[in-house]
Amino acid sequence: MDNLVFSLNATMPIFLTMVAGWVLKKMGFIDDAFVTRLNKFVFKVALPAMLFEDLGKENFFQVWDTKFVVFCFSVTLFCILVIGALSFLWKEKNIQGEFIQASYRSSAAILGMAFIQNIYGNSGMAPLMIFASVPLYNMMAVVVLSVMKPEREPLSRPLIMKTLKGIITNPIILGIVIGMLWSVLGMPMPVILQKTVHNVGVLATPLGLLSMGGAFEFTNVKKYIAPSITAAVTKLVILVSIFLPMAVGLGFRNEKLIAILVMLGSSTTVSSYIMAKNMGHEGILTSNAVMLTTLFSAFTLTTWLFILKSLAFI
Repeated sequence: MDNLVFSLNATMPIFLTMVAGWVLKKMGFIDDAFVTRLNKFVFKVALPAMLFEDLGKENFFQVWDTKFVVFCFSVTLFCILVIGALSFLWKEKNIQGEFIQASYRSSAAILGMAFIQNIYGNSGMAPLMIFASVPLYNMMAVVVLSVMKPEREPLSRPLIMKTLKGIITNPIILGIVIGMLWSVLGMPMPVILQKTVHNVGVLATPLGLLSMGGAFEFTNVKKYIAPSITAAVTKLVILVSIFLPMAVGLGFRNEKLIAILVMLGSSTTVSSYIMAKNMGHEGILTSNAVMLTTLFSAFTLTTWLFILKSLAFI
């Protein structure tokens, strides 16, 4: 019973905060324009500030773990390639790109950070996991959605350069890199700077969750329901079932194991829908996957966490 209470305490406040965002939108307190600005603020300001603070005040050489980073990167790349191969099983070739992205691309930054922070009180190993996987998420999403457009246009040099620039200037990656450099160089974190950055960074989790809830739309659910459910099951169950035991076998425990669980089994990120729409796709399959994974991850993450806690891996 204690393990179940621990798991519920870790997951339910996160999802109830998202439900609050959806309710506030339905009540008219927030609208789509506000949600869009909120997402932008969290992505470009609050989340980078939180990651910078968590890394900047640590000893880099004690925090860095090459084995962990290589594992996160390798598993992410392998998942993308395998899901890409499986996407050819669908008769509707116009949904391949969306299916691939929806099946692998986790909400590792906002939802994942909230999950880890709720358990440990800080970002734990999430910055290293994000460093290893999120740039690859973003880069491969652009490649997949470009190559597998309904009209199948080839990749162009301008698009490749734009993608690379987007990765290099990604605010989350910049926050991690600056925090790492701050730590490597052993620069002090004055109280005034630390408190100021903390006051901004602490907004990332609640505002990010509220904006995710506010972005929920229950439309066109029946279209592409089979591939949508397949993507959701892949995202929440199959990938975790395969790679979490592997992570345990390699000796990862506690914060590292939670970060890997978040990378593999958290919901499909809302930004995947925005990217799909902006790159010439219908976006319906992606929207369905975001909705399904966000709803059911409340149960699957609780279950995975309960199993890990019961087996004394965390």
